[in-house]
Amino acid sequence: MENHQLVLVLDFGGQYNQLIARRVREHNVYCEVKPYKTSIEEIKALNPIGIIFTGGPNSVYEEKSPKCDPALFELGVPVLGICYGCQLMAHTLGGEVTAAQEDTAREYGKTETFYNTDCKLFKGLPEQGISWMSHGDYMAKVPEGFELVAHTDMCPTAAIADEKRGFYGVQYHPEVNHTENGSLMLKNFLYEVCHAEGDWTMGDYKNSSIKAIREKVGD
Repeated sequence: MENHQLVLVLDFGGQYNQLIARRVREHNVYCEVKPYKTSIEEIKALNPIGIIFTGGPNSVYEEKSPKCDPALFELGVPVLGICYGCQLMAHTLGGEVTAAQEDTAREYGKTETFYNTDCKLFKGLPEQGISWMSHGDYMAKVPEGFELVAHTDMCPTAAIADEKRGFYGVQYHPEVNHTENGSLMLKNFLYEVCHAEGDWTMGDYKNSSIKAIREKVGD
């Protein structure tokens, strides 16, 4: 999409990947979903203002689990990791992810969550609310430079942030309706962290698609 800011969603095999993209677009920011194997060169060419890692069914410590190129974290582009994406960020940047036990945050479903509203991700939002959890792994150690910015009764690492570098990770799914204020958290990532201008609408998509089809079909 020429002349529009772009947020890139990297797909790690989760079930809500297109929903994440939809939520971004609902906030008037253009978004594309690409496979996690997308090269650094292609990502640079897309020139995203932000990158979102989706969830996924794997465990990051497994040898064949999907990974991104670590060089992605050197691009100077804000990153939001969701569920598996959060754990992948922690794992890649020097944290430790382990299989959760019953007493170390194996969580599923609606979960009371407490947020640090000084964090840009939660700016202007209530200090507690329901989030939708779906994870069997646990961030036993967060990477250097990250702070804990949300917790539950079971999990002290429900969300992490390195605000200096613009890296954020959430164990829950902000894109689903079950997470209270989840869409507003995504909006905060887009506007408070990525400095989106909100320069895109579905009308833009319609017009550009019609133009592209006309150019291809001709007479």
